Amino acid sequence: MKAVTILGATGSVGTSTLDIIRRAPDKFRVAAVTAQTNAAKLAQIAIEHRAELAVIGDEACYGELRDRLAGSGIEVGAGPSALIAAAEHPADCVVAAITGAAGLAPTLAAARLGRRLALANKECLVAAGDIFMATVRNSGTELVPIDSEHSGVFQLLAGADTRAIERIVLTASGGPFRGWSLERLAQATPEEALKHPKWNMGPKISIDSATLMNKGLELIEAYYLFPVEAEQIDVVVHPQSIVHCLVTFEDGSVLAQLSCPDMRIPISVGLAWPERIPSPAARLDLVALQSLTFEAPDLERFPALRLAREALDLGGTAPAILNAANEVAVESYLARRSGFLDIARTVATCLDRAVQAGLIRTPQSLDDVMAADATGRELARDVLAAKVAG
Repeated sequence: MKAVTILGATGSVGTSTLDIIRRAPDKFRVAAVTAQTNAAKLAQIAIEHRAELAVIGDEACYGELRDRLAGSGIEVGAGPSALIAAAEHPADCVVAAITGAAGLAPTLAAARLGRRLALANKECLVAAGDIFMATVRNSGTELVPIDSEHSGVFQLLAGADTRAIERIVLTASGGPFRGWSLERLAQATPEEALKHPKWNMGPKISIDSATLMNKGLELIEAYYLFPVEAEQIDVVVHPQSIVHCLVTFEDGSVLAQLSCPDMRIPISVGLAWPERIPSPAARLDLVALQSLTFEAPDLERFPALRLAREALDLGGTAPAILNAANEVAVESYLARRSGFLDIARTVATCLDRAVQAGLIRTPQSLDDVMAADATGRELARDVLAAKVAG
């Protein structure tokens, strides 16, 4: 039986992970769980799954979590250092599902331990790719991605001659605004942006999917995860979300990974690999689907994908600044302080200003990455404040 720690247990990935564990009590048990602010749900999870440790990221929520778990025998913690302690808690597998830069330090701590790391947190690779992957290599950590696209590539490359890879193609659904004009996108509301046509995700990732920034971040992740150059990674829009990725080899063979859009499939791979375990996900009926379609992404209406590739090409701290600026811009949009098109515009302006000011450097440590993250946030706030003032 594998002991599993879930960093970000109350989010969509955490909830799906717990569902897999609940259905396989002979294979998995919960060691530690964390959340940022939802103490009530975290306590419920910890009690149901008999966790050894529960940690809330927001120290203001510590009292509620402590009271809800009083008498349970479950250890309780709060704050950034406690999140790192949860990542280091004895376990066979750590599921890194904290959204945003807040997940960087605990996920990096888990990567130092030489265990299996089921990775959903994008920021470790986007903001700190070289540092994170060096840590993984040096510690002997078994890194298994659980984003659907990267999980698909991971499965396709198992046992393959990676020197023969010619191209990796990640697919994007196109989000809720596929086909919308720029004029209509300018009026798009957060409620509309959150209605993803295929996936059930948290607010941040849902907005990133609507702008295609999510796919841009995944492009950067793929660069660090797999033995290819940036120019060997492409993105195509595939509205049905059935084909999650394709790998072309030098002999002309193209392998694809297909499944119904359900995060429990890649998560089950991350937990059980190289075994396969039963999943409750719906099975594909290709006859019922009748057709699968593909189209090129429109970089005029959805420039975030282009911006992510530019940040990857710039290298150094550029992806960290891109990611931080995007987080601030998304928060502003969700709070109705700015429009949908302002998200990509803000990120583009921040990247330009960072380049002009000589802020793109090679990070040597996590502190350097966090400093770049702070810079990106400051730049974005300044850009958004100037827009409001103007």
